[in-house]
Amino acid sequence: MPKNAALFLTGSTLYPLLEILWRGHTHPSMAAAGGICLPIIHRVCNNKKMRRRPMAQRCLAGALSITAVEFCFGVVFNLVLRRNVWDYSKMPLNLLGQVCLPYTLLWGVLCLPAMGLCQRMQGKNRP
Repeated sequence: MPKNAALFLTGSTLYPLLEILWRGHTHPSMAAAGGICLPIIHRVCNNKKMRRRPMAQRCLAGALSITAVEFCFGVVFNLVLRRNVWDYSKMPLNLLGQVCLPYTLLWGVLCLPAMGLCQRMQGKNRP
């Protein structure tokens, strides 16, 4: 199986699972978001240039990448299609109720195991 397909399938399974564990439910769009996020994390955080950077920088890059995907999905599914998948408007430092700083920080922490998973799936020396 091509590496991005394996990462997509893994992300599309894990992201909704995390949501179910965290808030008790999910939405099918979160499978697509997770499928997009894991290959991005691998490409952004595990490339040769980033592997030389401090882990905090790598986690920040991953967190910002996931937050960008989440924002795009939120705009489409919550604001345009009005599916009401989530609403962070009561969270501190939110942007249009679609993303917020506390969850961006949480994504940064979750990037640690995500980067490790990507490396294991793709081989440690390949970006």
